[in-house]
Amino acid sequence: MTVAEALRDGAGLLLAAGIDNPRLEARLLLAHALGCEPLALIRDLTAPIDTGTYDALLRRRANHEPLAYLVGRREFWSLDLAVSPATLIPRPDSETVVEAALAAWGGRPGPCLVLDLGTGTGCLLLAILHDIPAAFGIGVDRAAAATALAAANAARIGLTDRAVFVTGDWANPINGRFDLIVSNPPYIRTQEIADLMPEVGGHEPALALDGGADGLAAYRTIIPTLRGLLASGGTAVLELGLGQDGPVGELARAHGLTASFRPDLTGIARAIVLRSIEA
Repeated sequence: MTVAEALRDGAGLLLAAGIDNPRLEARLLLAHALGCEPLALIRDLTAPIDTGTYDALLRRRANHEPLAYLVGRREFWSLDLAVSPATLIPRPDSETVVEAALAAWGGRPGPCLVLDLGTGTGCLLLAILHDIPAAFGIGVDRAAAATALAAANAARIGLTDRAVFVTGDWANPINGRFDLIVSNPPYIRTQEIADLMPEVGGHEPALALDGGADGLAAYRTIIPTLRGLLASGGTAVLELGLGQDGPVGELARAHGLTASFRPDLTGIARAIVLRSIEA
């Protein structure tokens, strides 16, 4: 089979499976299978290829296994990060958290200590460290496979000397105060997980999705710890689900924190920005 035939047949299979952008995804999967960049495929569309690995990837994608898991990588904040089924796949929405954290820091000189609760791939922490050269950070996750992946991502982008990853339950293993605290906690209501698109509900880890009956369980655990973790003048930024700004804001104020919100590109309040009232 030639490159052109493989791309045509792969796109047709993905289209029939209801995959968005089937031609793009077929190209990405073929490039991954052949170990080349996607643009390299068009240099000789008539070249004969072995499609065994590609065919296997197509079948998995047609069964709605996420593309990022199949190719093992995802871009976030212009960083090329490894991903695996042990972690949530980084999403553009989460870049709102990074934007809010960087705005809160405001480019101040001097060291910045950062804590990332539920670090997953390490995407939030590593993006902040990338943009604040004097920063040092700790990422915590309950899944040992996640902290191992995050550490590998730190090495992948040259941040090993400024990032440490710890396996633990939220902030329980942490004793210290931080200038910035970030988190993308699980916030999907338990009963809604089965209704998510199959790429998410059927493949991404429940530990990173399930926010309890009302989606707020993780916030009830994290928010009461923040005043004891924030340095003077420090800021915490947590990602929110749709419509959660009201109840999470009330919870924050009940625990001595001021709350403001940062919208994502669609105008949804995607991040809550928290500071101690006395700050």
